[in-house]
Amino acid sequence: MILELARQSAGAGLGVFIGVLIGLSIRRRKGKTEGLISDSVPLTAAAAGGLALLAMMAFTWMQRTM
Repeated sequence: MILELARQSAGAGLGVFIGVLIGLSIRRRKGKTEGLISDSVPLTAAAAGGLALLAMMAFTWMQRTM
């Protein structure tokens, strides 16, 4: 069940990862690095994408059970 939820929610996680990666890359070029995890754009984007994936999995699971 968890693998099916992850498969159904992967699009949201990937979309957030790509969007945050682009946005933070532009922001870092301007010299604004506060708010990055270990001063790393890819790590921060991966964390945001992972949180989006977990949130979408939870929403999908709640929609199925109700």
